[in-house]
Formats: sequence, C-alpha cells, structure tokens
Amino acid sequence: MDPWAHIDNNVCERAVGPLTIGRKNWLFVGNHDGGEAAAIVLSLAKTCRNLNINPREYLEDVMRKLMSHSSKDLKSILPYNWSKQHGFV
Repeated sequence: MDPWAHIDNNVCERAVGPLTIGRKNWLFVGNHDGGEAAAIVLSLAKTCRNLNINPREYLEDVMRKLMSHSSKDLKSILPYNWSKQHGFV
C-alpha cells in the first residue's frame, strides 16, 4: 500500500461504483451464456467510454450492420477501428 495515497480515493471509488451497483442485477442474466453475453456487451460499452464514443451510438450502428457483415472482418467493427471509420480517432 502506498503511504502517500489519499484516504478518500474518489477516482478509484467512481471506477468501482458501476460494478457494485450492477452486482445484484447480474444475478438475473439467466445462465452462463447470458452472463457471457452481458460481459461482452458491458466490455464493449466500457471500451467505448474509454475511447470517448457514445456506447449507444456504437452499439446501435454495429447491431444494424452485424447481420450483413462478413464474419472474417469482425475486427473492423470493434470500437477502436469503428471510431477511426467515424472520425473519432
């Protein structure tokens, strides 16, 4: 532990907040596959936030394109590559 760290670390507490709030909600994902799907969506949403992309805008766009998109080219719709295509990076 760092002796110089502040006792009230608000940055860390804000980062952990959504995990704590969602903990009880995640009991109702249904089964292992539901939990895995929820983890993927939450991971994509957090990545979008880290890249300053609106997660809703990203997910709506990707969901519309997903059925007609080539499975060999899935990397192009990951958040970082998507943001390049839409002028965010």
